[in-house]
Amino acid sequence: MPEAPSHYLCNNKPNGKVDVATDNSSITESSNNKALKYIEDVTSNADEIQKRVLAEILSSSAHAEYLQRHGLDGRTDRDTFKNIMPVVTYEDLKPDIDRIANGDTSSILCSKPISEFLTSSGTSGGERKLMPTIEDELERRSLLYSLLMPVMDQFVPGLEKGKGMYFLFVKSEAKTPGGLLARPVLTSYYKSSHFKNSKQRYDPYTNYTSPIESILCLDSYQSMYSQMLCGLSQNEQVLRVGAVFASGFIRAIKFLEKHWVSLCRDIRNGTLDREITDSSLRDAILKILKPNPKLADFIEAECKKESWKGIITRVWPNTKYVDVIVTGTMSQYIPILDYYSNGLPLVCTMYASSECYFGLNLNPLCEPSEVSYTLIPTMAYFEFLPLEKTKGHANISISHPDQELLVDLVDVEMGQEYELVVTTYAGLYRYRVGDILRVAGFKNKAPQFNFVCRKNVVLSIDSDKTDEVELQNAVKHGANRLAEFGASLTEYTSCADTSTIPGHYVLYWEISRNDESPIPGSVFEECCFTVEGCLNSVYRQGRVSESIGALEIKIVENGTFDKLMDFALSQGASINQYKTPRCVKYAPIVELLDSKTISSYFSTKYPHWVPGHKKWCMFP
Repeated sequence: MPEAPSHYLCNNKPNGKVDVATDNSSITESSNNKALKYIEDVTSNADEIQKRVLAEILSSSAHAEYLQRHGLDGRTDRDTFKNIMPVVTYEDLKPDIDRIANGDTSSILCSKPISEFLTSSGTSGGERKLMPTIEDELERRSLLYSLLMPVMDQFVPGLEKGKGMYFLFVKSEAKTPGGLLARPVLTSYYKSSHFKNSKQRYDPYTNYTSPIESILCLDSYQSMYSQMLCGLSQNEQVLRVGAVFASGFIRAIKFLEKHWVSLCRDIRNGTLDREITDSSLRDAILKILKPNPKLADFIEAECKKESWKGIITRVWPNTKYVDVIVTGTMSQYIPILDYYSNGLPLVCTMYASSECYFGLNLNPLCEPSEVSYTLIPTMAYFEFLPLEKTKGHANISISHPDQELLVDLVDVEMGQEYELVVTTYAGLYRYRVGDILRVAGFKNKAPQFNFVCRKNVVLSIDSDKTDEVELQNAVKHGANRLAEFGASLTEYTSCADTSTIPGHYVLYWEISRNDESPIPGSVFEECCFTVEGCLNSVYRQGRVSESIGALEIKIVENGTFDKLMDFALSQGASINQYKTPRCVKYAPIVELLDSKTISSYFSTKYPHWVPGHKKWCMFP
């Protein structure tokens, strides 16, 4: 296989550490060139590498119970694997995962010992799942991280001369009955020796304004306060800012808006707020913080201004881009990010999940709507389930697809949508990740994918099925009607209310307003009508035939969605992985939203629908 950059080989074995020379720029240039050559090599030989990856996985776990159970009998060729091994979901693997969690240390899924479980996001698919992992996976994740800055350097050179202000957090860990750690993938990575070592040696990717103590602090307030304080105190060194998700970065800006007075006091005096009680955190911050009255006056003056438009470029004037995920449902945050950043590029760098790290964006300065990820063939063995087309819609409800339907990485077709299926080094075989991807292009022989949505995140009352992307588009068009009244939609979620006959869709909207003049109820009724008009033909037919009731919009108090997130965190969700759920079913969450509702409105007209309407997707 091609040689990996830095200290990683593509078989993910350490290749020795590079001595840190005094000329960091020469090290950066050399490692960047190796990384770019690695990407070129693996994408040019994608199919050969995929065959080899599959053979490595199968040979290393040849005696695993799961593979023996399905009759693979030590064979490692692709044809036998495809003919014998089933395509599975989490529910298929749950009995085996439960055995491991309960302390069975035999080789059930993988010959190598399971080192821990990675918990999936609480808002992805509605349940937290335990994903087995092994020590070697940290090498693979680190390899992918090592490729990000070399790619970025092609578009924004000189980033090694400054720092990144990133808001990163860990979550408290749990242990399974068998004693294995269960924690989010980012918590696992931030606590790993790989991440800690990258902070200790020169690494432009992890050259952050915050010390590692602030990232590892379990108290979310102390962690956020200290990271913001460090970012402010080094404002002129900051060349890039970010978080994992767009929503997390906006939360950080809102935190600054609320706490700038105490932050400026600490910068002015070189002291640390008494609410920061973690001793190791205090020691680390006080090593960085020095009295700076001039900087405190500058930040105070900016924060006192009536408008916070462009606050990022005003306070951190050398910032080149905002590094956050703005694909999928995170796209709703693009307008507010543009507002705060004065239109800085919004960069989505990589595509990863608890199951596996997949790939990276080779054109990071593209528009958010054009983001595509190149899957790196050494990460795992990738297959793709083509989505059946029914009346122009992607049907993603196939529960047990024929194994013959799956296609390999190099055989996907331009413009087609697929569900991602992975086979990993850690014991997942032909596992359906649940992500829907669209082929957007190719890097040599490796395909590049747009992230479309998570499957099965839908609203449904009758035969209608509204997916996440469609709902986002409809809500966006409906909310546009608020602009003429100086208002905008800041957050939303939905639920299917079947307590009425017929059932109906409910949207919970939190809005922000520039003034206190009332918005007529008729405007919200028109919002309801506009949303319905943007939904699919099956929904609109159901409305006209009255098998679906009129859509309802409930306006909730400001701060409601912060309380929703607080509730999710109290139930074990990870602050790094938290995303506002676009459809809620859990009764306590619905009750919380209803308790914060201040007014509600219904659509008063039927949306347009005629029999024999043309297919939704009329054009390729």
